[in-house]
Amino acid sequence: MRARRVPAAVLADIVGAEWVDPARRPYVRGGTAWVPVREGYPADADLPERESYRGRGYHRIGDVAVLRGDAPSEAELAAIVEHCRPRGVLLVKGYLGDMRIPDVEILYGNTGEVCHREQGYTFILDPARVMFAQGNRNEKARIASLVRPGERVADMFAGIGYFTIPAAAGGAQVHAMEINPIAFEYLRRNSMANHVADRVTAENGDSRILLSGTYDRILMGHFDAPSMLADALAHAHSGSVLHVHSIGDVRGAIRDATAEAGFTAMVTSRRVKKYGPHAWHMVQDVTIS
Repeated sequence: MRARRVPAAVLADIVGAEWVDPARRPYVRGGTAWVPVREGYPADADLPERESYRGRGYHRIGDVAVLRGDAPSEAELAAIVEHCRPRGVLLVKGYLGDMRIPDVEILYGNTGEVCHREQGYTFILDPARVMFAQGNRNEKARIASLVRPGERVADMFAGIGYFTIPAAAGGAQVHAMEINPIAFEYLRRNSMANHVADRVTAENGDSRILLSGTYDRILMGHFDAPSMLADALAHAHSGSVLHVHSIGDVRGAIRDATAEAGFTAMVTSRRVKKYGPHAWHMVQDVTIS
């Protein structure tokens, strides 16, 4: 593959250059970077074969590497820095309270605001200040494929817009609610950055209070969602679909809640990702009748 060889230190300065192929990742070794080149522009090297990485797992959010769980050893941290050349490495120890505020430690470099691209969408955020649900990538794509143009959608826990943006891009009118004021500002910015602000009504506050009217689809992307079913069902109609996230299977509790609200429900359950040694992050699709 055609590339240009440049000093690794100038990578940040050439990101927007016309000759850079943004669809492919540069290869960095030592102080040298091989940058993929678009067709029609000159190149002076071939992109080297990438060495397989066998170190500590991490997620990349923009130009920041994010780890979860226990702190890495010095050798593990050095391997991550050598492999992906991040601006900073951030350890997320957990998320605190209803506002899901990250409990973090900066392990290397600096972090701050990033611009993250995922599945064709742009997300602006500071991973040290707000939650980003990167492990839900397949679920985000699935929801985007289910949404139909003209649907009225409630996103009860919108965060920075990881479900709101794909739903609005699919033609839905999305009522996006977020209790954390910092995440809410990123939600507004991301709606504009992805050119869907005209299809997103964003509100900062408790979604249980902000819900209004009825919705064709209600997104409940929070592990406390089962305890808020009564609030959501008060704004559902026959044919509404709820996507209820939880730790473990809660189909029985959902059927009880829908019956108490005067509905019947068809409930299907699917695994999103492993959450712990004996626990799964689940999502239940609930079709109301």
